[in-house]
Amino acid sequence: MNKIIFLILLLLPLSSWAGAPCSGKKVGISHCNGTQFVCNDGSTSKSTKDCSSYIGGKQTNQATKPTTKSPVAQSNTEISRTGNILKLDYPGYTVWLDCSQRGAVKFQYVAQRDNGNAKRYDNFFIDPNVPVDCQQTSAKAYGHNYDRGHQVPANHLDASEEAIKSTNTMTNILPQAANMNRGAWLQTEEIIECYRDISELLVIGGVLWGNNPADDYFIESHGVKTPDAFWKVVIRGTGQDERAIAWIVPNSQEATRKNLDQYLISVDEIERVTGEKIPVADYAKHDKPSQSWMIPVGCNKG
Repeated sequence: MNKIIFLILLLLPLSSWAGAPCSGKKVGISHCNGTQFVCNDGSTSKSTKDCSSYIGGKQTNQATKPTTKSPVAQSNTEISRTGNILKLDYPGYTVWLDCSQRGAVKFQYVAQRDNGNAKRYDNFFIDPNVPVDCQQTSAKAYGHNYDRGHQVPANHLDASEEAIKSTNTMTNILPQAANMNRGAWLQTEEIIECYRDISELLVIGGVLWGNNPADDYFIESHGVKTPDAFWKVVIRGTGQDERAIAWIVPNSQEATRKNLDQYLISVDEIERVTGEKIPVADYAKHDKPSQSWMIPVGCNKG
């Protein structure tokens, strides 16, 4: 009998490992490192559960708190957190995610010469490494004549199959009016596609959420509001040759290609509206071109 009791006591810790991950003093789950749970105290849980399945199935409602930068195994992504903002370093680009909005607030990447032809990934997906309370609850199509609009476009990362696939994670996607996504916003992407073959470009952009509940169709289905507008800055050249162009594009069906020039704005105005500090020379911040950069004849936009 004593031996049986001893064996039961010996097995108790193993049973507890199979329980709720990161419970007690570990203060909840921070994120996944492959199949393992990384806790908010920085330790790795001994739970035998699969973290990606556990998080993906929304089986936890434990609170998260700011954590230090932690490497994430899948897709070589790195995640760091400051308050409600997660910085997600994907292969080839960075997205800043606002947990309170469940959506991206800023993105940045360097558009280099087009030397790749990786195919665009067809499916959209939730990132299993990002806390469930910080991202959208569904990867399904939005409906209501809104597209799953990319912040960082797939085509600009076609040198890497891993990078182009990662652009379809919902952390890089927000509701964009179909005409806007396929019109004015697409034209900014085509300008970048053409000019990156001339010189390397720094692209920075983000979201203006606004406060218009009339078009917030996707709170129940995806947990995210519909942004009022999107902004983008493209910077090329260095020193005295540095040039920049910027737009604030309304998230509306009226934002077609022919209307893009109406959305031109100076970089210093972008800074005023967004509070962001854009790394552009002061002399270039005040200029607002009379028209968007012309797409060169013969440019391959594919």
